[in-house]
Amino acid sequence: MNTKIQSIKFNADQKLLAFAEEKVGKLDKFFDGIVGAEVAMSLEKASDEKNKIVKIKLEVPGNDLFAEHKCKTFEEAIDLNVEVLKKQLAKYKEKLRG
Repeated sequence: MNTKIQSIKFNADQKLLAFAEEKVGKLDKFFDGIVGAEVAMSLEKASDEKNKIVKIKLEVPGNDLFAEHKCKTFEEAIDLNVEVLKKQLAKYKEKLRG
């Protein structure tokens, strides 16, 4: 799977990039037809603690799956998005079989 990671309006450190790459890469276990993934991380200017936004788009044949979360940390948002995408992949696989 080809994974593109963007950090918008900030410079992400290698540790965060590696974390995102690892977590999104594990989605291949649930569906081997994933063409690519795009991860966009950004900071929102707000007084709220939950100002880290992560959007993940998975490209699968005939469809795109998408998840977005706003959390206190990028890692938490990535984890939540990966869980949502696992469920979406399961539904997508069922749809293909049915």
